[in-house]
Amino acid sequence: MLIEFSVGNYRSFNEIQTLDMRTAPLRERIPEGEQHTFQAGKYKLLRCSAVYGANASGKSNLVRALLFMRQFVLTSATKLQIGDATGVERFKLDTAARTRPAYFQIVFLLNGITYRYGFELDEERVRAEWLYRTRQRESRLFVREEQEFDVSGTLKVRKGVPEMTRPNALFLSVLAQFNNAEAASILGWFRKKLHGISGLNDKLYGGYTIRRIENDAVFRKRVRTLLRLADIGINDIGVESIPLSQVDMPSEMRDILQNLVEVANKEVEKHPQEHLLTAPQDLFQTTPKDTFFKSVTTRHSVFDGKSTQPIEEDETFNLEEHESDGTQKFFYLLGPWLDSLDEGNVLFVDEMDARLHPLLTRELVRMFLSPQSNPHNAQLIFTTHDAGLLGERILRRDEVWFTEKNRFGATELYSLADMRERNDASFYKNYLLGLYGAVPHLGGLRPFVEQEMQDAQNAETERAQETTR
Repeated sequence: MLIEFSVGNYRSFNEIQTLDMRTAPLRERIPEGEQHTFQAGKYKLLRCSAVYGANASGKSNLVRALLFMRQFVLTSATKLQIGDATGVERFKLDTAARTRPAYFQIVFLLNGITYRYGFELDEERVRAEWLYRTRQRESRLFVREEQEFDVSGTLKVRKGVPEMTRPNALFLSVLAQFNNAEAASILGWFRKKLHGISGLNDKLYGGYTIRRIENDAVFRKRVRTLLRLADIGINDIGVESIPLSQVDMPSEMRDILQNLVEVANKEVEKHPQEHLLTAPQDLFQTTPKDTFFKSVTTRHSVFDGKSTQPIEEDETFNLEEHESDGTQKFFYLLGPWLDSLDEGNVLFVDEMDARLHPLLTRELVRMFLSPQSNPHNAQLIFTTHDAGLLGERILRRDEVWFTEKNRFGATELYSLADMRERNDASFYKNYLLGLYGAVPHLGGLRPFVEQEMQDAQNAETERAQETTR
């Protein structure tokens, strides 16, 4: 379970900002407000948080920060070589930030134990790293300053492991490589329980949903039911395999593609941590005789033009060619969505509402909010522009967050729960009025265009008068 996530000096974040999934001491008037929370040890946590903000306010960078931390934890010990850059992007609009390291910290609950883990780094090396564990009280497992390590005996670290940790690798990641049980358990949480996807690039994770419906008949039935309930006209979904040998392309290109698929599939097997992302084997199947391209098909009812009852035969369509962008996104989302609910995962989604009808977005959010559809206490953190979620009071105040850039161009993250607001206030109206900030200031757009149009009209009039003289 995620308790909090903090980031500083990364992309548009300068000072450290924290997203807190603990409930705030509020009296909410949402009838189902208490159902949005769950007890995890001593913590009362939220199932959902929505992040609002103007374009370029830094919403997406919150998700990017989480994904960078996850990726660096999982791969710094295995994929980076000596001298490789860490890949971090520090804040660029403050000269002081050039000498400060980027900062990442996450607090989470695993097997009834609270862990606080974080690190600081620049483009070349890890500057600091720390891991604390809380049972009854917080205790230090290790603290790192550059290449100096202070390790608690309770962590049971093999002799010589700190010395084998490269400057650009995380000590936690190295410990897991040397089969330290506690470190491996923590990396397992990052790999299996913490995920992030983009609502704008659904093709990046669409293959995961294809994989799931292809390999699990029960999962396919659930997806089919949800597609029907979404009222988009789809009765069934399937996957067809088309031989690459039947695709019209030069034989040399076909051979190159087949070799690339084989190499990529082997690479995926080595790095299973990105299993939510589309892998080559999700789209291609290689056999000794041929390579097959996988195509998703949908089935729609056919009518005879007289009766409202469909005739027996369905018509088959290709998902990519014939279905709308919104339908494709909804289908591709269902894999990560259902598995997160089934497994109690933490899912970050950037631009979740893009290309989706607002009513469909609401139902996707409600799947996480309801204890009945979310019995394993999965958590959803998403960025959005859908102010309608505020108008219908679907979300509690402590589930609503905002990002706004200050006058120095740095992103600030804050919660609606931090503001003095009446319970019966219209959050929708007040947000669009700018009372909470996090909205664009657009007063000059329309007058600018109007003035341009007027200037063009005046110039045209003057030219016409000149020609008549």
